[in-house]
Amino acid sequence: MTYGPLRKKILITGATGYIGRRLQIRLLENPAVDLRLLVRNRNKVNPQLGHEMEIVEGDTFQQQQLAQAVAGVDTTYYLIHSMGAGADFERLDRTSAENFRDACIAAGVKRIVYLGGLGVKESASKHLLSRIETGEILSARPAEIQTIWVRAGVIIGSGSASFEIIRNLVQKLPLMITPRWVTTQTQPIAVDDVLSYLIASHDLDYQGNLVVDIGCGRMKFGEMLSEAAEAMGLARFIIPVPVLTPRLSAYWLLLFTPVPFKIAAALVEGLKSETVMQNDHAVRYFPQIRPIAYREAVLQAINEIEQHQVLSRWCDSSGGAVCDITTQEDIAAAVLRDQRIYDFGDIAGEKIYAALCSIGGESGWFTYNFLWKLRGLIDKFFGGFGLNRGRRDPTDLRVGDALDFWKVVDLKPNKRLLLLAQMKLPGKAWLEFDLQGHTLIQTAHFYPRGIWGRLYWYSVLPFHFLVFRDLIKKIVNQAEKKTST
Repeated sequence: MTYGPLRKKILITGATGYIGRRLQIRLLENPAVDLRLLVRNRNKVNPQLGHEMEIVEGDTFQQQQLAQAVAGVDTTYYLIHSMGAGADFERLDRTSAENFRDACIAAGVKRIVYLGGLGVKESASKHLLSRIETGEILSARPAEIQTIWVRAGVIIGSGSASFEIIRNLVQKLPLMITPRWVTTQTQPIAVDDVLSYLIASHDLDYQGNLVVDIGCGRMKFGEMLSEAAEAMGLARFIIPVPVLTPRLSAYWLLLFTPVPFKIAAALVEGLKSETVMQNDHAVRYFPQIRPIAYREAVLQAINEIEQHQVLSRWCDSSGGAVCDITTQEDIAAAVLRDQRIYDFGDIAGEKIYAALCSIGGESGWFTYNFLWKLRGLIDKFFGGFGLNRGRRDPTDLRVGDALDFWKVVDLKPNKRLLLLAQMKLPGKAWLEFDLQGHTLIQTAHFYPRGIWGRLYWYSVLPFHFLVFRDLIKKIVNQAEKKTST
C-alpha cells in the first residue's frame, strides 16, 4: 500500500467490536485516510475488507505490538472496554488506557478519539465509572497529546445490546412488570449518528482536550419501550413496581433477551443512574450533525434486521473470554469425541457448506429443536447465553460471529466450520464440520474439567446419539433440497 503526502494514518482499536466494525467501513469510504487496525485475532476482520487495511495482531497489554500499531499514526480511536472481563475489569481498563496513552505519546500521535458513556461520577455504576476513569486517563497529559472524548448514552442500532434488549422485551411481552429504573432518564442516539461524530472528530479544528456529549431528546427508559412498541405496530402495557431488585431485573432480562447475566447486570446497574448530556459541545463544534429522533433510529434498526444488513452485533468482541477467540480453535486439547461420517454422494460440496452455514438462529437446528431449546433454557438458568442470542445473518457467517450459544472460531469456505461452545459447561466443547471429498465429517469435541466434566459428558451421550446422529443427515437433506430447487 502506498501513502500519498496528504493522506492521514488512522488506527482503530476495538476494531472487531460493535462500533469498530462499522467505523472501519465508514472510514474506508474516505480516500484521504489510510486505515490500520489493532486486533487480537486477524481472522475476525472481514476478509473482503482486510486487503484495504493494515492489520496489527495484538492488544494494549503487549508493548511491542502496541508500539507497532501506533507508529506513524496521526489519530487513534480508542474503543476498548472490559465489560466481559470479570471482577478485575476496572484494573484492566486503567492499565489498558495508560499503556495506550503512553504508547501514543511516545510515537508522536496527535489525537486520541475515545468513545465513552454519558453520566456523572456521583451516581455512576461501576462499569460507567470505569468508562469515565478511562476518559480521564486518556486525557491526563494534554500538553503531550490531545483527546477528543465523545460520550454517548443508549446506542440504538441493529445488533446493539441496548436495542436487542428493547426489541426482545417489546416483541415478547404484551404486559411488562418493570422495575423502577424504567423511569430513569437517558438520551439515546442512533448508531449512525455516533459514527458521524467519531468520524468528524479526527478532522475537528480544535486545540486542547474536548469532551463532547451526544444524544437526541431526553427520554425515560419506559418511554423508549413504549415508543419502540408503537414503531413496531404493537400494543404494550408497562407497569413499574418497586420490588424488583437490580439482581432480579438482571435475571428478568436474562430470561427474555439475548444478553448473558454479567452484561445484563451491568446494564441494569447503569440504568439506575441518569445518563444525560452535561454540555452543548455537540451543537457548538459539530453543527453539521443533527441526530435523528429515537423513533426513526428504531425504524432504521428494524429495517436493517429485516433486510439482513446487520453489520455488527454487541457480542462481536469483548474484553474477556465471552467473545475473544484467540487460541480457542485448538481442538487438539479435547479428550472425548462423538464423530459422525456421512457420504453425501454427488451433491455439490458448496451446497453442503451453505446448509452448514444456515444452522441455528431462527431457522433452528433442523432436528430435535425441542432438545436444543431445552438445553438453551438450562443454559439461561445458569447465567449463559441460551439460544436466543441467535445470529447476525440467517445465511452468512464470519469468524467471530455468535451462533446461539456457539461462537464461530474457524471458517474455511466449502471446507470447514468450527464452533466453540459458550454455554455453561464443566469443560470446553467444540462442534466441527469438515468436508473431505464427498464426505461430511461431524465431530463433537470435549475437554472435561475434572470428574464433573466426565460425568457431564457421559450423562448427555444419549441425547448426543439422538441429536448428532440426525443432525448430519438433516444438513445433507437441506443441501439436497437446495439442489433440487
